[in-house]
Amino acid sequence: MKKIISALCFFILFFCWSVSAQEIAILKYQGGGDWYANPTALPNLINYCNNNIDTTIESKPETIEVGSSSIFQYPFLHMTGHGNVVFSDDELENLRTYLLSGGFLHIDDNYGMKPYITREIKRLFPNTELEELGADHPIFSNQYTFPKGLPKIHEHDGQRPQAFAISHNNRIVLLFTSESDLGDGWEDPTVHNDTAEVREKALQMGANIITYVFKN
Repeated sequence: MKKIISALCFFILFFCWSVSAQEIAILKYQGGGDWYANPTALPNLINYCNNNIDTTIESKPETIEVGSSSIFQYPFLHMTGHGNVVFSDDELENLRTYLLSGGFLHIDDNYGMKPYITREIKRLFPNTELEELGADHPIFSNQYTFPKGLPKIHEHDGQRPQAFAISHNNRIVLLFTSESDLGDGWEDPTVHNDTAEVREKALQMGANIITYVFKN
């Protein structure tokens, strides 16, 4: 039965993506973490990409629950927050099928999320380790060049920014950005009072992620 469901999900995924190739959704999860953090971030990133790298992404992202079959309508899922994350077994199976069928999940730690999400990623892919991306990975140069890799947007603990990935068939299916806080840099200027230069770095890195998913 699970194989039949997986095959059906793959068909839905293929059909939906052939109809609408450039769509993004916010992933809603359980556990008490604030999945709804940075409400202006994704709309601002979408607007930046549509104006600068010729994407045609719907300007208002939808919100999708992890266990919903609706995730198969979206080639790109974005997830953020500060706290706890818990996936049920059914949600893990749904998300795993989505990712292995060609979906993409970007998880941006908004500070405090790392110990919880890394635990759940291990449950999601128990036989695959998160691998840190080197500065020479194409995701850091496909539109805008970041010679040192992931940019630092907010300091928090003062640790270096890191981008970790899970890959399948030589393609990143899950990207976890930590100690960078890209989403804060995507928000409206008045939210964090970041300089124009800092916001531009964050938006450019976001555009590189979008390019990796939609233009490769």
